[in-house]
Amino acid sequence: MFDDFMTRATLAGVGVAFAAAPLGCFVVWRRMAYFGDATAHAAILGIALSLTFQVSIFAGALAVALIMALTVTFLSGRGYAMDTLLGVLAHSALAFGLVAVSFLSGVRIDLMAYLFGDILAVSRSDLLVIWGGAALVVALITWRWSELLTATLNEDLAYASGFNPKREQLILTLALSVTVAVAIKVVGVLLIAAMLIIPAAAARSLARSPESMAVIAALIGAVSSLAGLRAAYVFDTPAGPSIVCVAAIIFAAFSLTGMQSRRKLH
Repeated sequence: MFDDFMTRATLAGVGVAFAAAPLGCFVVWRRMAYFGDATAHAAILGIALSLTFQVSIFAGALAVALIMALTVTFLSGRGYAMDTLLGVLAHSALAFGLVAVSFLSGVRIDLMAYLFGDILAVSRSDLLVIWGGAALVVALITWRWSELLTATLNEDLAYASGFNPKREQLILTLALSVTVAVAIKVVGVLLIAAMLIIPAAAARSLARSPESMAVIAALIGAVSSLAGLRAAYVFDTPAGPSIVCVAAIIFAAFSLTGMQSRRKLH
C-alpha cells in the first residue's frame, strides 16, 4: 500500500490535519496567528542549519522553531508590542534562513519544496515522522486539555485552579514547534499557518463546544487534504497550495452559510 505515492501523500495530509486541528483551535482562541507564522518562518533557518551540519531536517526545523517560540514567549510583555515583535522575528528568521541556504555549497536543495511543500515526494520515513509528531501533539493537548482551556479563557482562573498558565503556554509552544516541523514536507513553511488557522476558523461557526470544534477542524483539515490532492492531480497544480485553497473555500462557504442563518434569525 505504501508503495503508491498518492497513498503516502494522502496519509501525510491527514496526519498533518490531525496534528494542526486541535492546536489551530487554541491559535484561533488565543489570537496567536502571527505566533504560528513566526515559528513556521524560523523553520527555514533550521533547514539550512540541518543541511550544513548534515543532521535530520526534522530535528533542525524542530529545534529552531522551538527556540523561536520560546524567544517570543520570553520577550512578550517586556516592553514590545506583540504584533511588532512577531513581525520582526518572523521576517528576520525567514531572511536569515534564505541567506544561509544560499551559502550552502555542494548541496542541492529545492527551496520551493520547503517553502510550499512537496507532499507527493513523502517517503515511508517521512510518514513515520509525520504520524509520530501528530500523535505526540494530540497526546499533549488531550493530556492538558482542561488546563489549556482554562488558561485560554482566564489566566486568573487558571491560577485559582492551582496551575500555572505560563506552563500551559510552554506546552502549546512545544506542540506548535512539532506541528511546524512535521508539516514542512506537506504544505511548506509559508502555508503552515494557513493549515493551523483556516480549518479551525471554519469549524468555529459549526461547533457547539470546544471539543466539537477541535473534531470538526480535524475533519475539515482532512477533507481539505484529500480534495486538494485530487484537485492537484486533475488540474496539475501545486499540491500544498491546492490543499490550502480547498480549506479557504470551505471556510468561505461556512461563513456565508452562517451569515445567512443569522439574517434569518433576525
